[in-house]
Amino acid sequence: MHPMLTIAVKAARRAGSIINQASQNLDLLTVSKKSHSDFVSEVDGAAEQAIIKTLLSSYPDHAILAEESGHQGDTTQSEYQWIIDPLDGTTNFLHGFPKYSVSIALKHKDVLTHAVVYDPTNNELFTASRGGGAYLNNKRLRVSKRIRLEDCLIGTGLPFRDLTHMDAYIAMLVDIIPRTVGIRRPGSAALDLAYVAAGRYDGFWEIGLAPWDMAAGCLLITESGGLVGDLEGNATQLESGQIVAGSPKIFGQLLQVIAPHLTPELIAAQKAAEK
Repeated sequence: MHPMLTIAVKAARRAGSIINQASQNLDLLTVSKKSHSDFVSEVDGAAEQAIIKTLLSSYPDHAILAEESGHQGDTTQSEYQWIIDPLDGTTNFLHGFPKYSVSIALKHKDVLTHAVVYDPTNNELFTASRGGGAYLNNKRLRVSKRIRLEDCLIGTGLPFRDLTHMDAYIAMLVDIIPRTVGIRRPGSAALDLAYVAAGRYDGFWEIGLAPWDMAAGCLLITESGGLVGDLEGNATQLESGQIVAGSPKIFGQLLQVIAPHLTPELIAAQKAAEK
C-alpha cells in the first residue's frame, strides 16, 4: 500500500472510531442545521479534525478541502489536496440508521491519486490508488458484469440541499424505475459509489453533490473497471455536482435514459463546470 494511502486509512479509522463511540449515545449529541435537511453534529467536527490532524502530521504542506472547515492551505503552493467528508450520511447517523461513511481522497496536480471510503458500522474499508486497483478489506474489486439495464440494481440519491432540479430528477427516476430490477437510496453517496466499485450496484446517478461526496468514490469506480462522469458523460462531475457511474455497459445505458430529461439549467451547470 502506498504510504499516502496508508496515512489516509489511518485517518479514516480514527474518524470511524469517533463515530462508532458517538453512535452509542446519540441523544447526547449537539446538532445544528446548516440548511434544509442538512445537519451537522459535534461528531462531524471531531471526526474531521481527527482526519486533518492525522494527514497534516505526516504531510504538513498539503492543502485540505473538508466539508465542515472548508479550504486549508494554498493549492497554488502545494501540488497535493486532500478532499474530506468526515461523516457522509449525517442524517442517517443521527437517526441510528447504519448507512454512513468516512470519505478521504487525495488529488495530485488536480488528478485523483488515492481514495478511502470507510464504513465504520460494518468495518468495511474501500481503498484505491491510481493505477493500482481498488480493494475492499484487501480483496480486489471489480464492477458488475451485467450488460442489460433491465437486469440491474441502481443506486441514487434524492436532491436535498438544493431542490432546483427536483422535477428533472423525478422525471429521470420515473423513467429508470421500470427499466431496472430496482432502485436503492440509502443516503450516503460516498458509500453508494463504493458499492458500484464492489459490484453491489450496477450503476448510480445523483444531482447536487459536493466534491467531498464523490471524490474518493470516483477513483474507486475507475480503478475497479467502471466509468464515471456528469449527466452527459463528461468528466466534470466534481465541479458540476451531477454524477452518473457504473460498469462500462450500464454507464452508457443510464446516460441514454437520462438524456431526454436534461433541462437547460442542468446542461448549463455542466457546461459552466467545464470552463
